[in-house]
Amino acid sequence: AFLGPPEVNISSCLNCINVTIKLPTSHFRKNEKPLSLIDIYKELDYYITLKTLDGEHKRPREKTTEEIFNTVIEELYPNRNYCVSVMVTASVNKHSIPSAWKCITTETVAQQDYHTVAITGAVCFSLMLAGALKCMHAGGYILQKKSLPHILV
Repeated sequence: AFLGPPEVNISSCLNCINVTIKLPTSHFRKNEKPLSLIDIYKELDYYITLKTLDGEHKRPREKTTEEIFNTVIEELYPNRNYCVSVMVTASVNKHSIPSAWKCITTETVAQQDYHTVAITGAVCFSLMLAGALKCMHAGGYILQKKSLPHILV
């Protein structure tokens, strides 16, 4: 039986990529309940392959005893495109299907600052807008409570 492919999600951080991995489901059942690969093998190995402009780099083997886990690939260049694929193997089962490539651009300091500025700006704008509407309402420009003169009715 082949293991895989695992489910992989990635997000960028500063000079790094955060990789969340969900182990593939198994086809084995016990009392009608599907068994996880951890139930069967107790411990699994996973390999992360990182693809950049200058080729593919297979990272050292790592172990997991969890169904869903995450790992961070650090010391990457900022503002560069990286693709990630994950393969899961067990000590007794080396047949595995790697995940599809997931690609992302690592963040730069400016990009993170930009997010902060954008959020702060949006909050300030919302507060100013709310204040302006409050003043207009108090000044009687909107939602007038006074009834219209008889001639305009």
